[in-house]
Parts: sequence; C-alpha cells; structure tokens
Amino acid sequence: MVAKKLKIEHIISRLRLSRLKLQIFQVVGFLFLAALGFVPTVASAANFTASLDRDTIALGEQATLSLTFEGGQPANLSMPQVSGLQMNQVGNSSQTTSDFNGHSSFVTTVLVAVIPRQTGEFTIPALTADVNGQQLSTAPLKLTVLKADAPPAAAVDSGNEIAFMKLSLPDKKIYVGQVLTAQLQVCLRDDVQNFANFQFTGQPADGFTINKMIQGQNRRAQIGNRTYTVIPLTFALTAMKSGALSLGPFTASAVVVLPSQNEGNDPFAQMGIRSPFFSGEQKQVTLATEIVKAECLPLPAENVPADFNGAVGDYQLTATVGPTNLAVGDPVTVRVQISGRGALDAIQLPDQSALKNFKVFPPTAKTEIADQLGLEGRKTFEEIVTPQNSDVRAWPPFSFSFFNPDDGQYHTLTQAAVPLAVHSAGASVMPTIAANKNSTAENQTPQDILPIKENLGTLETKSIPLIAQPEFLALQSLPVIAFLAAFIWRKRTDNLANNPRLRRQRAVTQLVSDGLIDLKIFAAENKSNEFFAMLFRLLQEQLGERLDCPATSITEADVDRRLIILGASPATLELLRELFQLCNQARYAPIQTRQELAAVAAKFKKAVAELQCLNP
Repeated sequence: MVAKKLKIEHIISRLRLSRLKLQIFQVVGFLFLAALGFVPTVASAANFTASLDRDTIALGEQATLSLTFEGGQPANLSMPQVSGLQMNQVGNSSQTTSDFNGHSSFVTTVLVAVIPRQTGEFTIPALTADVNGQQLSTAPLKLTVLKADAPPAAAVDSGNEIAFMKLSLPDKKIYVGQVLTAQLQVCLRDDVQNFANFQFTGQPADGFTINKMIQGQNRRAQIGNRTYTVIPLTFALTAMKSGALSLGPFTASAVVVLPSQNEGNDPFAQMGIRSPFFSGEQKQVTLATEIVKAECLPLPAENVPADFNGAVGDYQLTATVGPTNLAVGDPVTVRVQISGRGALDAIQLPDQSALKNFKVFPPTAKTEIADQLGLEGRKTFEEIVTPQNSDVRAWPPFSFSFFNPDDGQYHTLTQAAVPLAVHSAGASVMPTIAANKNSTAENQTPQDILPIKENLGTLETKSIPLIAQPEFLALQSLPVIAFLAAFIWRKRTDNLANNPRLRRQRAVTQLVSDGLIDLKIFAAENKSNEFFAMLFRLLQEQLGERLDCPATSITEADVDRRLIILGASPATLELLRELFQLCNQARYAPIQTRQELAAVAAKFKKAVAELQCLNP
C-alpha cells in the first residue's frame, strides 16, 4: 500500500516537471519570436511617401511619380505646379497587405506622369495630404532632364537602335527670303509592330521659319545590318537672315510595339506570321537628330531693279486690262496674275497710288496653291482704276521684279501698255440706225382704221385633261409611295434584326444621350456620388460598344491598349484617361462644386463625340 502511494506521488511529480518544462519552452519561444518581430504589435500610424522611378531622363521621355499612402485614404491632395514640367495623374491602385502575425495594412498608390518640356534640373516640392486626420508631407524630389542626342553611326549600323531620325537640307546656295524644302526621316526597325503617339518635343531653327509639314510614302531600306521602315516627312523652310543658319536638333517621343518575349514559342511567329495570340510589348522611345548647318547669302546689291520689293523665287506674269472703251470716271479692272514657285504670300504689287491721270483703289489679292507644301501656285491681284480726263490714251506698262535663287540674278517681267479710248462723260455717241431707202412718206401706203368688233362670239371653256391635273397625279402616286415606304421599312427592320452590333450602337447612343441629361441634373443638384457613378457607367457602355466587348469588363487600361488600334488621337486618349481618373478620385477626393461637375460633363460629351467618330 505504501509502495503504491509512493508510485502515485512519483507520477504526479513527473507531470509537474513536464508542465514546468512546457511553460519554460513557451516563454523561450515567445522571446525568440519577439526577437524576430513576429509578435503581434500595435498598428502603425499613417504614412505618406513619394518616389520617382528615374531621377535622370532625356527630353522626350517621361518619369513616373508614385505617391504611396499607407494606413488610410488621402484627402485634399493637389499636384504641384513646376515650371517646365507637366504632371498628369495616370492611375491609382489600392491593396491590403498582411504580415506574419496577422497585422493588416491598407496601401493606396497614385501614379503621376511627369513630362518635361525643357532640359535642366527640376525640384518637385514637398507634397502634403490629409490621411486619417493627419497632415503628412513628403520629401522634395530632384529630376534631371538631359538633352536628347542623335545615336552614333556605329549604333545605327549595328541595328541596335529601335528607331531614329535623320534631318537633311538640300545641298545648294541659300539666299535670304528663299523658300526651300527639308526632309526628316523617321526610321523604324523591322521588328517594330506598331508606331503611335509621335510628338515633337523640340524643333529649334536658328534663322529659319518652319512652315507646313507633310508625310510622304513609306518605304523600306537596308541601313547597316537591319532593314528599317522609313517614314519621310517633308516641310518647307524660309530663310530669314544671312550668315550661318542651323536647323535642329529635332527631338520627339513615340510609343513603339515590339514582339513579346513569349512570341518565340508561338508557331505563327516561327513561320514569319504576326501572332494573333500576342499583342506585343509597348516601349516609349526618344528620338533626336543632329544639327544641320547652312550658309545663307544676302541678296546681291548690284543691278537691283527699281521696282524690286523683296520677291524671291521663279515667277511668270500675265496682266489684263478692261474695258478699253469707256468714259471719264468709268472703272477699269486691272488683273495681274503672278505664278511660279516661291513665297507667294509675300508677293506685293508695286505702289501705283501716285500714277498720273488715274485714280487707283487698293487692290485685292487671291492666292491659289498648287502643291501640298504651298510652294507653288499663283497669286491674282485685281485693281480698280478710273481715268480722270479724256487725255488718257493708254494704261502704262506694268513691270514686276524678283530675284531667282537658282541662277542668282534679278529678273524683271514687263507687260506692254494697253491702249484706252477715253471720251468725255457728256459726249457719248448715239448709235446710228440704218434706214430703208424707200421708207419715205410718199412711198408708204396709208392703212385704214379698223372698226371695233362689236360681237365677240361665243366664249369657249377649256377643260384641263385629268392626266394633267396635279390632284389626280398626287392621288395616283399615293399607293406607290406607300409601297416604297413599306419596302424600305421592312429592309431596315431586317438589317437591324441581323446586325446585333448596330442594335447595340443605337441602344448605347440613346443611353448616352439620356445619361448626359442625368449628368446635367446631378451637376445642378450637386450630387457628386450619383454623378460619377453615372459617368463611370456611361464610359464603360460607350467604350464597350466601340471595342465590341462587355461593358463591365472595360477598365482604364483598355484606353491605352485597345483604342490606339482604332486610331484614336492622343488628345482623345488623354481626355478618356482624365475622366477615368476623376471617377477613381471621387471616392477619396470628390468634386464639390456644381461648376466643376458641369465642366466634367462637358468633357465627357466631347469625348463621346470623338469616340463615335472612330471606325470599330
């Protein structure tokens, strides 16, 4: 009995020892986890940070500014105004993160595109926002924008350049006032699938005035080790001063679509066919040309015609004067036509206000262009003059002088004098009527006076035939018109029944039309939440109809990914991005005034009009 009691006490003591060991192990484990930071802690306070994806870019590129809010939603956030930088919000995202001990954190990221307009060093000042009642600020950020340089010849020949530009001027003498053409070639490597959003960021021209620019026919050319697609852009220049002139460097930015890295495994790509399964990867490129220099000569000072007034080019002259038989004070129209190649807008007639024996009224001018650049054509002047006395015998000779840069000489075109017959206003010669030789009084037979007819006879009533009566014709045409109307209505009904996309287009058009009325009502009543809910739905419906996809699947990413293929202009894409951003911001930074809501509704109306012009 004693042995049994001792055995029980031994077992109890061992259990107590095991329990003590377990408690010690738990304490040690807690200390170990605390050292590693896995022990639950009190939720951290709100945080606001700003960062740039790159602190050094070239002119024509853009940087992305990321504004990160942790622990709450931002309010009263405004973008700073930095001279030389354009800042546009391009999107935002929200996510919830959790650590190992179960602590959750709500993070919101706002993305802002920073587009430089000039080179230099810029400072983005500290940003301030209200996050959960706390006023938080970020540190200032530095951004360096470098000058875009043309790629070296070795990089072009090796085929490493995805795209580049070349600028060239004609190799001949240039004179002040001369109009000439220059060519800019945009070269795209053979693996570029698409090219869009091309924008010039700089077109410096020292001593030149850049006029109209046109695009020529694309061609393919072997440059170095690769084949490139060459897009020629021809533009007109006017030399404004003598001496050393320079053109460029022209800088531009564009978005190219390159093959996806996964396309190598696609059988279509291996056969040289563009894959229907891979849309490619977009990449922004910066393009720049070299500086092209030229020497501009002044116009010669020798043998300058007296009536030369600065016309430079190669021209021909025709002139007409009429009428030539008139009285003193009657108007005479002098029509002078100058045609050829040069700066037609700058051509002026010599001053004839002091011409003797004539009163000269100011001339009118009309310019007709014969080519796309506006370098060739004709300019017609019409001038009204009146002779002041009958001593005028002719319209004096007319001359026009110009400088031809092709041969470097002055030329004078002359129109001979035009004879005029001017007589006094009261001495008009009456026309002479030829008389019959036998029309004398004695040769004429007198005619008796006929009596008035007393009995007029029976009046006859004329009846209009039925076929000629308008009422009868209109009545007979009613069945034909009804049949044609029914036939057209039936055809339109069948076409609409067999065309679901047309039915959707009409339904969306009506929905958007009614939605615009609702937006105006919400704006007038200052109902911000209902306004942006309706705006977001209308954006989805309109884009879904254009892209032929469900409206609920439309997001802001579809604007850049799919609308470019339809040929949407950069202004339309930018306007749609702004509308999506306003819808996203409405949750944490709603618009408060009726005027702002009305302005947003006007922007949406403009975007819808431009979208409906696209051909899906």
